[in-house]
Amino acid sequence: MKLYSTVNKNETVDFRTAVMRGLAPDGGLYMPETLPEMPMTFWASLRGKSLTSKARIMFEILLEGDFSKAEIKEITDHAFTFDAPMVRLDDQASVLELFHGPTLAFKDFGARTMAAMMSVFARKEGETVTIVTATSGDTGAAVAQGFHKAPGVEVFVFYPSGQVSPLQEKQFTTLGDNITALEVDGTFDDCQRLVKACFGDDRIRQAKQLTTANSINIARLLPQMIYYIHAISEMLPAGGTGPGKDARPIVCSVPSGNFGNLTAGLMAHKMGLPVRRFIAATNVNHVVPDYLEEGRYHPKPSLRTISNAMDVGSPSNFDRMLDLYGQDHIAMSRDILGAWFDDRQTREAIVEVWERFGYLMDPHTAVGYLGCRRHTAENERGLIIATAHPAKFPETIESMLPDAIRTPDRLMAAAAGLKQSIPVQADMDAVRDVLLKN
Repeated sequence: MKLYSTVNKNETVDFRTAVMRGLAPDGGLYMPETLPEMPMTFWASLRGKSLTSKARIMFEILLEGDFSKAEIKEITDHAFTFDAPMVRLDDQASVLELFHGPTLAFKDFGARTMAAMMSVFARKEGETVTIVTATSGDTGAAVAQGFHKAPGVEVFVFYPSGQVSPLQEKQFTTLGDNITALEVDGTFDDCQRLVKACFGDDRIRQAKQLTTANSINIARLLPQMIYYIHAISEMLPAGGTGPGKDARPIVCSVPSGNFGNLTAGLMAHKMGLPVRRFIAATNVNHVVPDYLEEGRYHPKPSLRTISNAMDVGSPSNFDRMLDLYGQDHIAMSRDILGAWFDDRQTREAIVEVWERFGYLMDPHTAVGYLGCRRHTAENERGLIIATAHPAKFPETIESMLPDAIRTPDRLMAAAAGLKQSIPVQADMDAVRDVLLKN
């Protein structure tokens, strides 16, 4: 796979270079030079295959020449060890559960795949890699768990102090070893800015082989394409009677913060995956829904909500979305509708879904549910992307439904761990000191 920067399309790099850099030297995000368009018969042929098999097939298409077939099998066998089941709510809406991995969040797919890919690179080249990543919630846990004790890799997780749930915080601050948590006195946008600034800091770059595990890194997005492909291929008509005869168009509602998850779905769509429409569902940090409606993009300081992983006022992957559509607002708004909801609406949705269907949603998935209800027509099917297990947000859920949560053992173990973090100010001098001392 050849990739270019969203800032400069004239220079391309190979996949390994894009992954190891994370961010292009010009500050742009890497994008595939081409995405092959596959016919409907191809997507139908995937029906009935396992998630791991579909991942292997897609990586063999996308990464031919970057990894051998044996290496691709090694990567997919390591990363895709848990399922992404669909749960039907009613005749119009289903939920794609992406929270059955080690940290109970959708980002396990991308983080584990990236860790496996870097292990292949490290084995070949003997490099020591420093990963810097910002988190507003689940990314930190997924990256920390995915790379914990990985040989030749050190990880620095930047997170906004007091702005992630206590359970999320414990999942990446209790590991130690090669995982260092930087508790930033600021917002997620500050954390993201500091991560980007590390790549432009000469002293850090001279001392460290830097990359990032945020959705800035293309290695995070490719595996996230897979679960869209997995779900949609299972929803395609099989013909005749019985399961799969429903031929109604499919709409995907995606809870969105930094917009890597939605971008991955759009990339699969560009390959021909039959999705009629995507819904960019956000909380009150709604700069992208505003753009979709008005055609003007105005990043803003992020606001705190109960769906904290979506508290992003300047989403990095919006540049990739613009690139996919050639900066064409009209074209983008044909494929994507925006919707945003406040905390009151989110809480009401959690209660509504529990009372109507006996199904418990976390706040982020509840925003996706609201987006699906708003923008899915009667002659369409809605697929709600469920991004996190509700037990990761006990304070919010228990305030409304005190007896609904069943906490998985792995979360209870994380909650009992001892927090280890380094408080830092939101400036590069403080961050540089920490990175260079480790």
